[in-house]
Amino acid sequence: MYSKTTSGLLLCKTWVSKAKTLITCNVLENTYLHHQHQRHWFCSLAQAGANAFQKMSDNRCSHVTRVLFCGPHFPDSHNYTREYLQGYPFVQVDDVPLESVPAVIGDYEVCVVKNFRMNSDVLSRAKRMKLIMQFGVGLEGVDITAATKHGIKVAKIPGGATGNAASCAEMAIYLILGILRKQNQMKISVEQKKLGEPTGDNLQGKTVFILGFGNIGIHLAKRLRPFDVKILATKRSWGLPAQDSSKSEAPSVENGGYADLVDERGNHADILKFASKADIVVCCLAMNSETIGIVNNDFISVMRKGAILINISRGGLLDYDAVLTHLKSGHLGGLGIDVAWTEPFDPDDAILKFPDVIITPHVAGVTQLSYRDMAKVVGDVALQLHAGKPFTGIEIVN
Repeated sequence: MYSKTTSGLLLCKTWVSKAKTLITCNVLENTYLHHQHQRHWFCSLAQAGANAFQKMSDNRCSHVTRVLFCGPHFPDSHNYTREYLQGYPFVQVDDVPLESVPAVIGDYEVCVVKNFRMNSDVLSRAKRMKLIMQFGVGLEGVDITAATKHGIKVAKIPGGATGNAASCAEMAIYLILGILRKQNQMKISVEQKKLGEPTGDNLQGKTVFILGFGNIGIHLAKRLRPFDVKILATKRSWGLPAQDSSKSEAPSVENGGYADLVDERGNHADILKFASKADIVVCCLAMNSETIGIVNNDFISVMRKGAILINISRGGLLDYDAVLTHLKSGHLGGLGIDVAWTEPFDPDDAILKFPDVIITPHVAGVTQLSYRDMAKVVGDVALQLHAGKPFTGIEIVN
């Protein structure tokens, strides 16, 4: 009996063990299937999320804001802008030859004109264009009326905020000193191994007439003061100071004037009177229909014999024939120009044959300081347009 009972017990234990194993297997199988179902659900959800994110990313990246720089000149304008935007793949910066601009302008939202003539015909092709701007301040090449008609904003970059005005003022002083100290003749002396010649002249004690007292004029007056010169200046209105956008560098003002910078001030009616008093005339005017050819035969004729003429603004402010005539006669003692009547200027032009003429290739505002700052402005404007935000850092003129 004992053995049968024992056998029965053993049999029962075996059945129980098998039952437990079967139950355990069923539970594990059900658990596995449940986990597999959950895993499949989570994977499907993750894949759907990834697909949605990819779709959002694709939609964002599919829209590219395009910026066009016109022509090959002033190359660091587009080089520095492209460098500033290298971390933003959704903004594309291109530079194309001048002759190619009309064919491609319809593909761009922003255009930096440089020395391109943006006329009504080209503007009519700019179907996507939102903003035309200058890498600086000169907009005389843009048909602003036509741009407005086509719903395109036109803007310049204020020179005081970027270092452009300061750079131009420094170039004016470079040209003044180069002529006074006879730069061209010094080069000849070096080549001929001569010492102690030529005999130059001092800036100290001279009278300087700043024709156009805007941001550049202000910076120029500040830099001329330590040379112990007398400064005359004209501007359209002296009612309110021409504020430099860099507030820390704004000139001190007394009673709404520039008592510490200008010894004698006037308006357009005084330009001939001031020209007759000056040893050096520096043109800092913007060029427009009122100022084109303003330095003409009448102007130069009243200048002191041997006086120096400097132009760092636009070539068209000077009457070419008048300048050439007075250089030939010896009445005009020297000419320093960073801008010319046509650009690039003919290196064989008759004006460049005179020993006291210095020309530079439109680089007054082309410095690391000004170009890096202006590239940032252009880059920020492109980013603002892409994000649908208002423009900052530029002065819209229409």
